[in-house]
Amino acid sequence: MTTRPAPPSGPHRPGRTDAPTVGSVHSWDVSVGVDGPGVRFVAFLAGCPLRCRYCHSPDTWYRRSGRTRTVDEVMVEVERYRRFISVAGGGVTLSGGEPLLQPRFSGEVLRRCHDLGLHTALDTSGFLGVRADDALLDATDLVLLDVKSWDPATYRRVTRTGSVTPTVRFGRRLADRGTPIWIRFVLVPGLTDAVQNVAGVADFAAGLATVQRVEVLPFHRLGAHKYAELGLTFPLADTQPPGPDLLARVRGQFAERGLTVY
Repeated sequence: MTTRPAPPSGPHRPGRTDAPTVGSVHSWDVSVGVDGPGVRFVAFLAGCPLRCRYCHSPDTWYRRSGRTRTVDEVMVEVERYRRFISVAGGGVTLSGGEPLLQPRFSGEVLRRCHDLGLHTALDTSGFLGVRADDALLDATDLVLLDVKSWDPATYRRVTRTGSVTPTVRFGRRLADRGTPIWIRFVLVPGLTDAVQNVAGVADFAAGLATVQRVEVLPFHRLGAHKYAELGLTFPLADTQPPGPDLLARVRGQFAERGLTVY
């Protein structure tokens, strides 16, 4: 999937009381079956509080990496694809980066899309779930919840900060609201693959009544060139993708909990 940078935004006068809601948008693209059901218009917002070792988009870590866009400008792009994604049974997904780093902007885009009758999805780690107010979640039809790991030490090794607790609280809040959830778990040999670490994520997912599926995503190195372009070292340059036996074992751990696994 090749993303297109958002073009420069129009002029804006600082200090206006009627100033439109703006956000930092890294790029947008159209994807199929990757960022939610059907064909999706995906807006990648800039900025993320985590520094996951397997991240394939280090170019979205900082808000300054994006371009300032108004909600209206984003909706102009959505309108270009509206009929196409509607007929194809898709919708709009906010991804990143981390969309909840910009909750006001994300919430307004989701609401505007929802008002158009488009299916909406939020791709988030849940680390900033407390920033998602009820209005934002009311406009969200699906949450793609990235659970980085369960074991505390492993979580810190993966993300280099924090703990899984905010994600857990957010997931339970979503389930209590009746919001559909797709759990995502990145499988990295030697990092996230420990039996007990996977078991913790699986038990958590099985305890959420609105989880529709679990996606076990095999680690890959497709974003390694971005690190080189940014003058950064890719932390997992020597790590191989998981083999079929490991994938089968981990997917089996989720399936044993009665979960639908992809």
